[in-house]
Amino acid sequence: MSSSLSEKLVGILRDRINRGELAPGTLVIEPALAQEFEVSKTPVRESLRQLASEGLLQVLPKKGYLVRPISLNDVYEVLELRCLLEPHVAGQVAMMHSADLVVQLAGHLEDQEKFAISDPISSMHAAQRFHSALCAASRNSRLVAVLEGCYAQTARAHYVLPAMQPYMSQSDELAEHRRILAAIQGSDAAAATEAMAVHMESIRRAMLGND
Repeated sequence: MSSSLSEKLVGILRDRINRGELAPGTLVIEPALAQEFEVSKTPVRESLRQLASEGLLQVLPKKGYLVRPISLNDVYEVLELRCLLEPHVAGQVAMMHSADLVVQLAGHLEDQEKFAISDPISSMHAAQRFHSALCAASRNSRLVAVLEGCYAQTARAHYVLPAMQPYMSQSDELAEHRRILAAIQGSDAAAATEAMAVHMESIRRAMLGND
């Protein structure tokens, strides 16, 4: 029971951190969380230890836990992984995609376009779902685990670093996604790989500049 409850708390707290609801520098205290969720301290302690092991929290002895800031180095490392892995994923998926996947991806792009101006955060989540669906279609559980962690950290950067949000409403982002989808729909692995590589470089420049 404690383990399943701890896992549930991990999910809730991780989402709060990634969405910026628990902002960088926030002090997180076991008793306060236990009171909020009406549970004992044990599952709370287990969940906080898990989040600390993921690098989202920093242990403060005898005080609690501090929500870690997201640094430019964190963003750089996440994007480096994505640049290495996602072009490969796109190429693989182009060779084994289904008609249902194409419909699913097109739906995510419709949502991205619909919210691009009025709600950049919702547009960002639609874009993230596009990448997640591609990743899942690779049928490689280890790739999925690594990239889903990267997507969460990228999304966190958009919440915590508001200067990132305007990029999600730029037409280039959507156009690049459409080129990736067209290559996948055409079963062109080389074009899908190249289109994703170009897209990842655009993301890198948007978030880190030209350095």
